[in-house]
Amino acid sequence: MTSLWRATRGRPSEHRDISTIEDYALALQESLGYSGYSPLAVQQSMPGQVAEKAPSDLPGYAMKFATNPVIWACMVARQSVFSATRFQWQRLNQGRPSEMFGSTDLRLLEEPWTGGTTQDLLARVIQDADLAGNSYWTVVEDELVRLRPDWVYIVLEPREFRGGTLGWKKLGYVYQEPSGEPVPLLVDEVAHFAPVPDPLASYRGMSWLTPVIRETINDDLMSSHKRRFMENAATPNLVVRLAREVSPEAFEKFKAKMDATHKGAANAYKTMYLGGGADVSVVGKDFQQLDFSKVQGAGETRIAAAAGVPPIIVGLSEGLQAATYSNYGQARRRFADGTIHPLWQNVAGSFQRLVTPPGGGGSGAVRLWYDARDVPFLREDKKDATEIQGIQSRTIRTLLDAGYTAESVVPAVLSEDWGLLAHSGLFSVQLQEPGGTGPPTEPTPPEEGT
Repeated sequence: MTSLWRATRGRPSEHRDISTIEDYALALQESLGYSGYSPLAVQQSMPGQVAEKAPSDLPGYAMKFATNPVIWACMVARQSVFSATRFQWQRLNQGRPSEMFGSTDLRLLEEPWTGGTTQDLLARVIQDADLAGNSYWTVVEDELVRLRPDWVYIVLEPREFRGGTLGWKKLGYVYQEPSGEPVPLLVDEVAHFAPVPDPLASYRGMSWLTPVIRETINDDLMSSHKRRFMENAATPNLVVRLAREVSPEAFEKFKAKMDATHKGAANAYKTMYLGGGADVSVVGKDFQQLDFSKVQGAGETRIAAAAGVPPIIVGLSEGLQAATYSNYGQARRRFADGTIHPLWQNVAGSFQRLVTPPGGGGSGAVRLWYDARDVPFLREDKKDATEIQGIQSRTIRTLLDAGYTAESVVPAVLSEDWGLLAHSGLFSVQLQEPGGTGPPTEPTPPEEGT
């Protein structure tokens, strides 16, 4: 702890001093040998139309979540399913996952703070990971405490090996609120959930929003374009030419009069009356000429792809055009198998640091795991569930007929672990001699010469 505290008093290592999008872009350029032009720099789109600068911190990403409907829909879809599970202990039988069970040792995760639930905890965990790439938690007075990701520093030191430096070793974490004193925390005191590793960092994660930051900017600009289109009479731009003899004062009066009677969505499609010498021509394109839905829909699909959410799950236009709700089940399986289950596995391993398995966990025979059996989103169709139950019931009947105990058959079938089976020592009647009551006897060998 002393060395960690000393490390917190100095400047964080320059090796990991990446806190903004610009820092990340600069490090990427240096690693690829580029210089001068920033691949993540935001350029102007058209004269007079300045693109919004990409957010470079957690508040900026949070603003994207609050204002961009595509990001909001993808994050809420991830959060709704991710937070629906619960934590359980899982036995490891000779290294193979076996049955799950609960105990009072899980109370910290079932009620992480006063009035909090596992669902509240997981919702905050995935939200931090989506926006900042990292979620940090520690235990204070028997409660889980969230550490705001952009106020957490990972303290590192060089790993010396054979006279040289071989990577970086994590000493711990430092949490420091603005104008507050730094709080050092050891590695075992923090649950660090970082599902997407940052390729330019040793331990820090990266938000899935980072690769699509330009797409979010473009989506916002397209939405702004729609609003401007409606505010300006819902028609393409017009150029009005007046005669050269018209004075500036008369021109300003004409302009004010025309704006008052024709500008705005409420004045769309009104008949325009012009005085002598005025000429009107149309410039620009309308939504149909721009193929607006395809342009915006392509950006929405790329955002959903980065989030790992099939477009049909969140009802995006391109997802509904390419498929119908009849194959919603396929998209659901892709979302569950490719996105949610890996996140659950990661978060279980991350929080195991803060809880003690029954028996101390020293043998490694029990691990923290997730129980998704009661998650509505993952329930199979009734037909599939009935078929699965039918197969299980036939398997149970077969094992009982083979002499295995009823107490061991059901857990073995449900957990798919045949190592739980225990035999009763009794066999089916077909394996016994007719009229016999015990196990079959060995046949008497024939006498020699017979």
